[in-house]
Amino acid sequence: MEKLRVIIMGAAGRDFHNFNVYYRDNERYQVVAFTATQIPEIENRTYPPELAGKLYPNGIPIYPEEELSDLIRRYEIDEVVFAYSDVSHEYVMHKASQVIAAGADYRLMGPRHTMLKSSKPVVSIGAVRTGAGKSQTTRHVSQVLRDLGYKVVVVRHPMPYGDLRRQVVQRFADYGDLDKYDVTIEEREEYEPHLDRGVVVYAGVDYEKILRQAEEEADIVIWDGGNNDVPFFQSDFHIVVADPHRAGHEVTYHPGEANLRMADVVVINKIDTADLANVAAVRENVHKVNPDALLVEAASPIFVEDHMAIRGRKVLVVEDGPTLTHGGMAYGAGTVAARRFGAAEIIDPRPYAVGSIVETYEKYPNTGPVLPAMGYSHHQCEELGETIRNTPADMVIVGTPIDLARVVDIDKPYQRVRYELQVIGAPTLAELLEQKFGRNG
Repeated sequence: MEKLRVIIMGAAGRDFHNFNVYYRDNERYQVVAFTATQIPEIENRTYPPELAGKLYPNGIPIYPEEELSDLIRRYEIDEVVFAYSDVSHEYVMHKASQVIAAGADYRLMGPRHTMLKSSKPVVSIGAVRTGAGKSQTTRHVSQVLRDLGYKVVVVRHPMPYGDLRRQVVQRFADYGDLDKYDVTIEEREEYEPHLDRGVVVYAGVDYEKILRQAEEEADIVIWDGGNNDVPFFQSDFHIVVADPHRAGHEVTYHPGEANLRMADVVVINKIDTADLANVAAVRENVHKVNPDALLVEAASPIFVEDHMAIRGRKVLVVEDGPTLTHGGMAYGAGTVAARRFGAAEIIDPRPYAVGSIVETYEKYPNTGPVLPAMGYSHHQCEELGETIRNTPADMVIVGTPIDLARVVDIDKPYQRVRYELQVIGAPTLAELLEQKFGRNG
């Protein structure tokens, strides 16, 4: 039988996972190419033969997604698999129309063919959009389970933007491991807060191998999702975070709505800063699509070391990159801190941006007068630092979860903004997790 010729559309995460667990050793298919988008500088490389398997001795090329229609026609592609996240339903169907017009079938893959089964219980944390509050929820869940006596290991959704051969299985136990794997700013934002709490983090490319290694040192595996993707592992308790600042997105974005429909628990976050009507709208949408889900309400209060240092200053606000870019937010926790603690002015960095930072603003024009912490390469980190130095501010407010000064030259005084999940009312996540798993020992 002639093999079906396939292209997988992705962003260096879900696409590689779907290939690894379904297509890699499948004689029915020939994966001709991946396409890449969302993340800078991840195209025009090769998924290496060491990862691609025996059917692909030369590896698999990765092209820019802009070439998709031409690739379908050039290689007579039978099937295109959509495999990335945090995009609107309308966007997904525009891509479907493009694929169909070029002559191929269009596929979205579900849990049966893509989720791995663990020998240990899995608690998964996902979201309906990037920037809803997954990270602080994951930290909260991790602490609750540790307080219940369980040893936990966090497995983070992939961010393999560098040398894929070196990223098959990555284990992070301290800051030295971050340097060892030469991680990006986005990766540091996700890993450092766990390491600060003494929790081991796994990530990489081959999640079968990652899961089996993580199982060896955990009583419970915590899946820490990326964007609004669904988990790579079969979950025993799926917690999904919704954001009332973007009410309605929980049922209009892919695959966030799938996450919502799969959830055991939905955390409506940021209720302390959201409009009450929007909180009610999210609650109503949850009831409509997943009436069996338990609802937890929470806030994400912010903390700074010296909030009086902000008062009266002209500040540059640096925010979490993905929240501003494909997350679609115009601001984040840094802006909230600047306003709350009396900054005299928030300086717009856009006139002072250089290189790829300028390109980021052009690609995401709805970004507000803040600086996204883009750092997918050493060169981009340098351009981020240059933009900071160019901006005539008295102080920098860093709204990312990491100490940005460890990787970027900041020539001004700065204050870091931290935020943690604060569950309000009942039931609490602690009560629900204890009810589900009990106390260990």
